[in-house]
Amino acid sequence: MEPRWHKTACNLCYVNCGLEMLVENERITKVRGDRDNPKSQGYLCNKAARIPFYAHHRDRLTTPLRRRADGGFDAIDWDTAISEIAARLREISESHGGQTIALYGGGGQGNHAGGAYANALLRGLGSRHVFNALSQEKTGDFWVNGHLFGSQTCHTAEDVHHCDLLFVIGANPWIAHGFPNARDHMNRIRKDAARKLIVVDPRRSESAEMADLHLQVRPGADAFLLGALLAILVRRDAVDHDFLAAHTTGYAEVKEALLKVPVARWADAADIAIADIERCVDMMLAANAMVVRVELGLQQGVNSTLNSYLEKLLIMLTGSFGREGTNQLHSWLQPLWGNSPSQRFKPLDIEVIAGLLPPNSLAEAILVDHPDRFRALWVDSSNPANTAANSTAVEAALRALDLCVVVDVAMTETARLAHYVLPASSQYEKTEFTLFNFEFPTNYFHVRAGIVPPLPGTLPEPEIYLRLARAVGLLPGDNTLADLREAARQSRPAFAAAFRGFMAQNPQAVPLGALVLYDTLGLTLPDGVAAAAPLWGAAAACAKRAPEAVRRAIGAGAEILDQTLGDALFDKIVSARQGVAITQHAYHEVWSLVAHPDRKVHLAIPALLEWFLTLDPAAALPPKEYPFILAAGQRRMFNANQIFRDPAWRRDDPDGALRINSTDLAALGAGEGDWIAVESAAGRVVVRAKVDDGLRQGLLALPHGYGQSYPAADGERFINGPRINALTDAGNRDPIAGTPYHKHVAVRLAKASPEEAATCERQSRRIHQGELAAS
Repeated sequence: MEPRWHKTACNLCYVNCGLEMLVENERITKVRGDRDNPKSQGYLCNKAARIPFYAHHRDRLTTPLRRRADGGFDAIDWDTAISEIAARLREISESHGGQTIALYGGGGQGNHAGGAYANALLRGLGSRHVFNALSQEKTGDFWVNGHLFGSQTCHTAEDVHHCDLLFVIGANPWIAHGFPNARDHMNRIRKDAARKLIVVDPRRSESAEMADLHLQVRPGADAFLLGALLAILVRRDAVDHDFLAAHTTGYAEVKEALLKVPVARWADAADIAIADIERCVDMMLAANAMVVRVELGLQQGVNSTLNSYLEKLLIMLTGSFGREGTNQLHSWLQPLWGNSPSQRFKPLDIEVIAGLLPPNSLAEAILVDHPDRFRALWVDSSNPANTAANSTAVEAALRALDLCVVVDVAMTETARLAHYVLPASSQYEKTEFTLFNFEFPTNYFHVRAGIVPPLPGTLPEPEIYLRLARAVGLLPGDNTLADLREAARQSRPAFAAAFRGFMAQNPQAVPLGALVLYDTLGLTLPDGVAAAAPLWGAAAACAKRAPEAVRRAIGAGAEILDQTLGDALFDKIVSARQGVAITQHAYHEVWSLVAHPDRKVHLAIPALLEWFLTLDPAAALPPKEYPFILAAGQRRMFNANQIFRDPAWRRDDPDGALRINSTDLAALGAGEGDWIAVESAAGRVVVRAKVDDGLRQGLLALPHGYGQSYPAADGERFINGPRINALTDAGNRDPIAGTPYHKHVAVRLAKASPEEAATCERQSRRIHQGELAAS
């Protein structure tokens, strides 16, 4: 085949920039930004250029596997795998109830298309229990949003492009991006004297180096710093009273709490000079349009749910919401998470937030002595053995399951513990999209067609789940859908009528609607994007919620009636390989996205105000027996999520080095490049040291995205870099959301023994000398 450039998207962070990839001889060989993409407009970061290492590597799976009693695996055919798994699922459901089956994953940074089908199978079996990366990171924020805005699906966006003050807390957008064209906009702010940047980070990060003000907060003391800032705003009576009166309720209760803050003590707890806090407030008040950008440094730090609340109060009390250059809410085509106020998971008596369970409770939910404990776990595009806190405990829990099935492209650490492993086609071999659509005033959606042939022996997730649903007996046989397929070929109105009739006659198929659409409407979609068929209903719902915003986005004139607007939006989405705008709001219309009936932000959250007033400054100090604080999961130039398994993709930092202040390293009697043992209450790892004097003394950092087993040229597997969750403890978590305090892991250090250092050096040498299998 002739070399050809194909339009697609990046799968490495949730911005999902539009890309073009050159395909030669059925392999991706080059990557460039797609200038036709309406959101990213040709932007390309250093990580995306390395995507060929994801698409083509030695560790791909090409056949279903069944685990033997001795722990090894036998290759089996697809029919056998589907039949045996279906029988096991039926047995567990009939004996213990569908509620004892859980899903972990259902999509990652670039592949949410399979999630609709995994969730459909789960619901068809009678369960709604889902763990995923969002509940590892963001559910505290979702809980806060539910109280402030009226629904946990209300989610804030940042209009960084038009702000004159960017306030970054616990994030490093120069490295981690997190909003479209991040480096371009950071550079524009840096070069414009009228625009300012404030960064709160215990490390002098790359973004902090660009800042007009860097507040190098003590690790774990974000709540004290934010509380002091808010208290000074209130004491100065410098809040935006007009905004608060027009758009919020509950300010009196918030003000009462903030006036009780001992500012000097809290500034001392944060280890920030009062003068710098006052200067920060001055900069906020001088700004015409401030936008607050936060990330996991805040959301996986100590007091994470409270931190998310204080961050939102900072936005609201300054009136930095609903105007150009401020924070906003955004529309959805289809919400990525749910709204589940007051729901609880009974076996552990914990709250279900956004329809999700926290991965920190996974091991407990499997091992607890309760009739509804999880007996089966379905893992889709996730690797909890590596990514959930306390890897040792998670591995033990996975071994205790009656059934564990993993659907993935590679033999992950979780797959090695599964009873069955099903090989999926990779993200560039099938139709994909993500629901990370977080932009305002214009929001975008991108359906990507496959650009290289599927690896022989693999299947796309919709096909896997369709076969399983039929084998379990949840869906009628193939012939019963013939009338629906014919209606889909005739016209969209004919299909809509036939689909409603089918669901009325087959109510047991309602939870499996995504699978029905895939096998009927999906067959009529362009470029083989059948997996996008469930977006038909999402487009109709979006058009109903915001018809004028949809009309503006797709250029729909009066000739398109309201009742067909959803179809017009759907057709745009499935046809545009470069992505498409789905809604275009005016800034004042943000209030239509607030879910409270009064369309106001309800500022007072009593449980959080009570928590706020009980904060103890002494708690910000590390325990004596573990005097260092480890930020576990730092984002760096060449690390990404677990889907990148071939270590050859990294241009630097192949060992996943421990970053440490030079004074702390010298106190150990060690130097740069030495091997250091890092020990927590949960476990121990040995890592290479690298000096970073941007870190405060006592603060350490290890990267995420390492710790995978990968085959060398001789076939022997080895662990590529630190498995950081060997150090984390599932109990070190937020009391409301259960999100882990990964950015605040108490550890101690020692020089590695000569034997440990020699072993690590041999492994490192294999990477450095290119002894890995060629990709």
